[in-house]
Amino acid sequence: MHHNNPARWKHTHRFEQDYTHAEHRTRLVIAITGTMMLVEIAAGMIFNSMALLADGWHMCTHLTAFLITALAYYFSRRHAADPQFSFGTGKMGVLGGFTSAVVLAMIALFMAGESVHRCFVPLPIHFNQAIAVAIIGLLVNLVCALLLQDHHHAHQHDYVHDPHHHHDLNLRAAYIHVLADTLTSVTAIIALTTGKFLGWTWLDPLMGIVGSGVVSIWAYSLIRDTSGILLDHTPTRSDLPEEIKHAVESDGDSLVTDLHIWQVAAGRYAAIVSIVAHHPKPAEDYRQLLSEHEELAHVTIETRQCHAPEEAFTPCVN
Repeated sequence: MHHNNPARWKHTHRFEQDYTHAEHRTRLVIAITGTMMLVEIAAGMIFNSMALLADGWHMCTHLTAFLITALAYYFSRRHAADPQFSFGTGKMGVLGGFTSAVVLAMIALFMAGESVHRCFVPLPIHFNQAIAVAIIGLLVNLVCALLLQDHHHAHQHDYVHDPHHHHDLNLRAAYIHVLADTLTSVTAIIALTTGKFLGWTWLDPLMGIVGSGVVSIWAYSLIRDTSGILLDHTPTRSDLPEEIKHAVESDGDSLVTDLHIWQVAAGRYAAIVSIVAHHPKPAEDYRQLLSEHEELAHVTIETRQCHAPEEAFTPCVN
């Protein structure tokens, strides 16, 4: 059979959602964070304050993570129509989130090491300057946190089986970096205030250790979620595999012998379904049975005919 226009049978592989708004918010956060970083570093050099310099360079690491987030959005959008990406560019954001999570883990490790070092080798603290910087940093981080909140998933596809994976993990990574900075500012304000008025200078490094522990937990959670998607892990918190099997096997003849499901973008999945039956249906009929699952963006159906007697159906699938 010849087709005059083969292109009409092709389908798009642009499964990812439109993250233009998130990309713009990320760029705004980069501008705010970069400005604050330069101010802190300059003030630290002018006032000879190590606290200001340290916080400025610490903010530089988070700025790097925000740049990773922005680049992931850019490359995902730039190559969205590139056919060399077999299942689209939805995972670029996940890769950006994974990279940011690794940076976050390194920051937590540095915070822990520096805090332990300060326990044994305490340095003089410029309380007034450090408290002022921590307060300004807290306000800046709160503004950035509001900008980076992921509201997109809250009003779309509420019925979906695994709502956890409908988050934009790239944006979530940037948001966690802001939360880490916010936590650092809060603990710094508490430690510096008590140190100034009560003389509890030991509380400063202790708060650093506590903060690094919390940041480590956030980093681990993000690494776990993003690495599973990058490795095409079947979503464990989804009932999608069971529902696909139930839909296909509802005719009493078809049997799902092999099933592969993996995430290709936020809230979008691909599936390969292998079916054996005495009277196999056309692939389009099986695909129609799964049409109610709008989260299935790409479905491949494989069918085989079972030649064994119907009462001996089970050995046919071995």
